[in-house]
Amino acid sequence: MSIEFNVEGHVARVTINRPESMNAVDLASHSRLGEIWTEVEANPDIRCAVLTGAGTRSFCAGADLKENTGMTGVEYWKSISDAGFSGIALREMTTPVIARVNGLALGGGLEMVLGCDIVVAASTARFGLPEARVGRVPLDGGMVLLPRILPRNIAMGMMMTGRLIPAAEIASHGLINSVVEPGELDAEVELWVEDVLSCAPLSLKAIKAVSRQTSHLPVQDAFRYPAQELEAALVSDDADEGVAAFRAKRPAVWRGR
Repeated sequence: MSIEFNVEGHVARVTINRPESMNAVDLASHSRLGEIWTEVEANPDIRCAVLTGAGTRSFCAGADLKENTGMTGVEYWKSISDAGFSGIALREMTTPVIARVNGLALGGGLEMVLGCDIVVAASTARFGLPEARVGRVPLDGGMVLLPRILPRNIAMGMMMTGRLIPAAEIASHGLINSVVEPGELDAEVELWVEDVLSCAPLSLKAIKAVSRQTSHLPVQDAFRYPAQELEAALVSDDADEGVAAFRAKRPAVWRGR
């Protein structure tokens, strides 16, 4: 199974399981990732997703260049959909996604990281968009997302050289929430999962939707943007439950409605 997917305790866990190929994504894995993100979005019981790669060497090394897709670069570019790397990098997902970066995040692997909301990385992880070194370009979100998340010259330097950037360095530019030693990675990820689950799920969907859908708008227009996720959160039962739980000094019981 090239992609492992399971749901337990409101958390979806997605693991790219091709360690022999540095978790590079082939066509079958690319398609399966698209199916998984669709299922995550459609399942109201899922309140958080964690994306990672199998083993300790690589999160995801991008597209599997050993596979002959029979498709030209232009054909691939025009066919980019909600599958694979762009399925999380460019899709308007509302479910919070945590990247557990256990090793190399290259090409499409880094593009998937760019689509996540929280990034936890091992100190040994490295990040890069080396497409130009093999005559390609970062089509699945890298060219448009990296300069919006990192300072422009840092992003351009990465894309125009293919250099690999250590976790601590790229964290200093704001891409990573937490960098820990490899042996502490799982514990750190679970702390973030617990904190996400402690929040009202509809509030999180609203926060993610508004922040993503209004990034191109002037502040006042963004402030008044009528996102349906925002309106749903404001009139939800959970909005009343949160205040009631605070007043009673008890944990809130979220129902996602």
